[in-house]
Amino acid sequence: MSNDVKIAIDAMGGENAPKKIIKGIEISLKNNDKNFFYLYGNENLLRKEISRNKLLSDHCEIIDTKDVILDDESPLAAAKRGKDSSMWRAIESLKNKKADISLSAGNTGALLVISRLLLNTIDGISKPALAALWPNQNHMNVVLDLGANIECNEKNLSDFACMGSALFKSLFENDQPKIALLNVGMEENKGNDVLKKTYSILKENKIKNFKFCGYIEGNQIMDGNIDVIVTDGFTGNIALKTAEGTANFITRNLKKSLSKVSILFSYRALNKFKDKLDPRKYNGAIFLGLESPVVKSHGATDATGFAHSINVCHKIVRANLIEKIKSNLITVDA
Repeated sequence: MSNDVKIAIDAMGGENAPKKIIKGIEISLKNNDKNFFYLYGNENLLRKEISRNKLLSDHCEIIDTKDVILDDESPLAAAKRGKDSSMWRAIESLKNKKADISLSAGNTGALLVISRLLLNTIDGISKPALAALWPNQNHMNVVLDLGANIECNEKNLSDFACMGSALFKSLFENDQPKIALLNVGMEENKGNDVLKKTYSILKENKIKNFKFCGYIEGNQIMDGNIDVIVTDGFTGNIALKTAEGTANFITRNLKKSLSKVSILFSYRALNKFKDKLDPRKYNGAIFLGLESPVVKSHGATDATGFAHSINVCHKIVRANLIEKIKSNLITVDA
């Protein structure tokens, strides 16, 4: 266990918990047994789930909690009453240095608020950001912020660029990821004042850890020419939901438009296409900017998707993401 990545899991968060959570851990352990899990939740339910598998029993410790934060609960209400909840206790284990990283499929708003209450931000970061993986033509990129900060200034966006590049390097071992700001045009004079100021900051600093490529428009996100896309949480969340809706629309209507015969002949190509758009492969949004990393799994994902988020957790810790962020930050006056 000493060399394992220690992951604190809110085992009661998300749909079909804790069964989905335990099954996801089981799937991940078959591919990588170098993780150890602290499971926060109902001890009786969790004990029943892990007792059937020795591999699970050897890699899990259960911490009994009495409360669960509901998916429809307001973040402030959850923070006020949830100090003995599985989510609160899992995040608190980071503060106490028991775990290296925390993972939850529960209430996103509550997760962000409780994380901010319990964990300090990295020195120099004023606003943490929610980042996630996004498929593109060649591989995948990192997009942030996806909803943690509706309004941002040039310092926030510059911080996001540094944090996003550190995340990309941690996940994909790229020495100099390409970064761009999401905008309504490619010209330097396009966009609002915050974007123009951020453009100037990133252009002038010429940080060796990433290559600043200027602006990118929404229809270029999936071209695969940029590794990290930076925006405010309002724009990022709308872009994410639009992309998810478009992907679902395409896959649903593609099935309807093809006959059984054409599906049979195109089976391999269709499977490859479906796999490319499978949201489970990109599951695991990271709350960047805190002294300890917190990862959010989609609440409706299945065990396979949850296993993917565990893989993201492992890579983040092994690649020493927090130290990379600290060393890459640009000093910008707010």
